[in-house]
Formats: sequence, structure tokens, C-alpha cells
Amino acid sequence: MDSEKREEVVQLYKLQMPEDLYHFWDFCKELSPDSPCGALKDTLGLQLVGPFEILAGAHKTSKNLQPNFHLHWRYFYDPPEFQTILLGSADSQHHIGYYRDTPDSLPSFVGENEAKKGYNITQTGDNVFAAVLLYLLRRKKDGIGKKVGGEALESLEAQLRERAEILGLSLEQKTKEMKQRDKKVVAKTFHSAGIVVPVDRNDVGYRELPETDASLKKICKAIAEAQSDEERLQAFGPLQEMITFVQFANDECDYGMGYELGIDLFCYGSHYFHKVVKQLLPMAYSLLKRNLFGEILEAHLASRSRDELNQLPAH
Repeated sequence: MDSEKREEVVQLYKLQMPEDLYHFWDFCKELSPDSPCGALKDTLGLQLVGPFEILAGAHKTSKNLQPNFHLHWRYFYDPPEFQTILLGSADSQHHIGYYRDTPDSLPSFVGENEAKKGYNITQTGDNVFAAVLLYLLRRKKDGIGKKVGGEALESLEAQLRERAEILGLSLEQKTKEMKQRDKKVVAKTFHSAGIVVPVDRNDVGYRELPETDASLKKICKAIAEAQSDEERLQAFGPLQEMITFVQFANDECDYGMGYELGIDLFCYGSHYFHKVVKQLLPMAYSLLKRNLFGEILEAHLASRSRDELNQLPAH
């Protein structure tokens, strides 16, 4: 892998990439030298995107002269922590990506989301080989594989397992490191991938929201589905109170509270919360020294789309 291309990926995304990304790229180049990004298309219906497209040079032939890589394949519910690397079914908007807890760390795990179904992020291992194998095994179980050449699937499965073993990569859905991270998660949040913030011995760093997830969803529903402005204003009451609690928490260095509330409101997805999300999340990211996530969030909210997601359309 030439170091110039690696540099370019990091430069354009402003994020460090894990080694498994480059190993997987080499793997796909062997499977399909002419079109590595489409190497898994026929067998699995997966397309390599995001950083892989930079490795393929797609940004040099795109008709978009000013792509925003932070919005490239950023689906409606993807929080700033999530970066898409593989696309699955367009119908369900299934996509797989890296999830990072901070912008300057390597990914904590690989996750998947189906944007048509909502905001849930499912963990699928700590590297892209594990995530793809899991996806393949699911297709086999669903019997889809039998229709599209079972032999090709068997062969790909063997190759994935062999390569991961050579590279010393775990194929478990939940590795020991991921379980250790779970212990540091202060709140699952609506998307269930969880958030991690530094908490010191005296428990400074995070305080719980005064509402459970279920009751917060009810508050959100009342606001989003209010029949009139007057009704909506009234429904905002409990949320307004929570925002006041967040301000107290921030003053006392419990930055996790505003982070949690901001992520939950972002996940809920209603445009009625965008203003509050803009008030809460960039502030939380700034206090936690995760400014890049704040930038990604603001760019995303400015053009939060359910469909126009490709920043690198070809000529």
C-alpha cells in the first residue's frame, strides 16, 4: 500500500485509519484487480465506499469538485462518531462503518445500521473482516446464498477466514477489547452503540439524565407530533428543564450529560430538535476536546438528507 494514498485518506477525512482497512483493500484487490470497490458486489451485494474510494482514486475523477468527505455516505441517523466504509442494500439503506469514541483515536468497533429502519447501530466485530464475515454468515443462514451461487459464498468465507488468521485479526462479533469498552460506556443512548467520556474517581464527568430512554422518547414524540405551535411549546417544557440541568452539569465538568441528550435528540431525527442539538452537541464535543465531531455534526445538520449521500458522483 503506497504511503502517499494512506496520507491522502487521513488528510481528507482528518481521521486515523486502522490497519485492517488497508489489509481489506489488498484482499479486495486480489479478488478483483480491475474493480476492488466492487469485489464483493456479486457475492454479497456489498460495495466498498468512503476511504476505499480514495484508495481507488475516485475523488480525482468525480464531477463534484468540492466534496465534503464527512458527509460522504453519511446517512440520516449516522452520528459524527460513525464513518461509512461499505454499502449494502439500497432498499433498507444498510451500511457498515467504523465507530470511534474520539476523533483522534482508532475505531472502537465496526458497526452497521439500516437507515430506513431507524437509528440503531449494531456492533459487528472490531475489524472489517469480522463485519463482512458476519454479514456473509447471515446471508447463508437466510438462504440468500443458495440463490446466488452457494459455492462463491463458501469460497469467499474460506478466503476471509484464512486472511484474518494470517493477519491475526479476531472474527468474533464481540472481542475482549469491545467488552472492556462496554464497561466504560456511560450511556447506551438511543442508537445503543453507547458513548464514552472520561470519568474520574469522584464520578466527575457524567451524570444521568433525569429521564429514562423510554420517557425521553415520549417527550420527543409529544414535541414532534404536536398539533399546534402552542401545544409544541408546552411539550418542550420537560426538555427545556433538562437543558437547564445540562448547563449545571457542564459548569461542574459533567460533560457526558449534554453529550447524551444531544445524541438522543439527534437520533430521534425530527427537525424540531435540530436547534437544540446544535446548542448541546458542539458544546459537549468542544468541552470533551472532540471538536472534529462538532464540525461533522454541524455540516450534517446543515444538509441532513435521506437520499443524496454520494459526495463523489462520477462524470
